[in-house]
Amino acid sequence: MKTTIVEHDDRMLARLEGDDRVFEVSFDTIEPTDVTLRFVRDGTRVGSIYNDDGTARTMARVTTGREGTDFIGVEVPKDFVAELLDVASEAGRITDETALEGYRLRVL
Repeated sequence: MKTTIVEHDDRMLARLEGDDRVFEVSFDTIEPTDVTLRFVRDGTRVGSIYNDDGTARTMARVTTGREGTDFIGVEVPKDFVAELLDVASEAGRITDETALEGYRLRVL
C-alpha cells in the first residue's frame, strides 16, 4: 500500500491507498484517547481511528461533510497508524503526548 503523510496547506494530510481501499483525511490536530485517535480540523471532529473487535482490526472513519451522520469507514494497517502518529507528533499536531503513549501501549 502507498502512504502519504505530509504537511499541506497549513494542515496535515494522511492518505493510504491500496488496490482495495483508499483513506484520506486532512486535519489540524489528533486528539488521542486510550483506544481512539480523533482527527480535528477547524475545531470540528472530521474522523477517527479506532479498534474494532478489540485490537484485531484498526478502522479509520471519516465524516462525509454532508448533512446528517454519514461516514466512510475502512480498515487501516497498524504500521500506517504508527507512521501517522510519528509524523504528527514530530510536527506538533498531537494534543496530548501522555495520552498518545497510552494509546501506543494499548493499541499498537
